[in-house]
Amino acid sequence: MGDKSNIGWTDATWNPVVGCKAVSEGCDHCYAAALASGRLAHLPAYTGLAKDGIFTGEIRTAPGRLDQPLRWTRPRRIFVNSMSDLFHPDVPDDFRVSVFDVMATAWANEMGHQFQVLTKRPRIMATWVADYYNGRCEMPYPNVWLGSSIELDKYAFRADYVRGTPAAVRFLSLEPLLGPLPSLDLTDIDWVIVGGESGRGARPMDAAWVRDLRDQCVEVGVAFFFKQWGAQAPDNELDGRRWEEYPRDN
Repeated sequence: MGDKSNIGWTDATWNPVVGCKAVSEGCDHCYAAALASGRLAHLPAYTGLAKDGIFTGEIRTAPGRLDQPLRWTRPRRIFVNSMSDLFHPDVPDDFRVSVFDVMATAWANEMGHQFQVLTKRPRIMATWVADYYNGRCEMPYPNVWLGSSIELDKYAFRADYVRGTPAAVRFLSLEPLLGPLPSLDLTDIDWVIVGGESGRGARPMDAAWVRDLRDQCVEVGVAFFFKQWGAQAPDNELDGRRWEEYPRDN
C-alpha cells in the first residue's frame, strides 16, 4: 500500500480493508494472497490473513488508513483495496460509508484524486452503492470509478451489475483473462482493462481473445487498456503498439 504502484493502470494503492476469500477461477493465483502470506506476512495488519498463497477469508478493517489519500497532495489515480474487496459481505456497512465519505471529501476539496474500486462481487456493489447515494447525492461522485473483474465467459453477467451501479466511470478488469468472452456486453461501460496472468503457474492467454476485446472496444468507443501479456511475454505491446487508454475526464 502506498502512493506509488507497479500496477500499470493506477498510480497508488489504498487499503483501508485487507483480507479476502476466493470466489472464482481468477482468484486461484491471487497476487494479494501471495503477498499477504509472503513478504507482508510479518506485518501485524497481514499476519495470519493468508496461508500458502490462499486467503483464509478473514476480513480486517484499518481505520487508521482511512485518511491516507487526504494526505496526498499530488493528484493520483488510486486503486482502492488492492489487498481486499470493499464489497466482500463481511465488510461492515458503516466502514464502507467511511471509505466513500473519504472519496467524497477528496472531491469536495478538489484534490484531483480518482478512486478506482474493483470487485468480484458486483451484485453487492450495485445494491449498496445505490442505497448509499439515495438521499445523499443527486449524482455519483465524479472521482469514483466502479468496476468488476471478469476472467471467463460464465462470469460475463458481472458486467450487468456494473451497468446497474451509479458511477461516474464504470469499468471492467478482464484479468487474468482465462478464455474468450463472446457473451460480454460493453453497453454503458467506459473502460476495459485486459491482462494475462503472471507468476508461478501462470495460465496462458490467447492473443485472439485480446484482439477480439480490443476490436469490440474500438468499435463502440470504450477506452481500452492492455496491461500485460503476463508470463507469455515481458511487454504489453499488442500488434506493434501499446494500448493505454483511459476513460474520459470527469
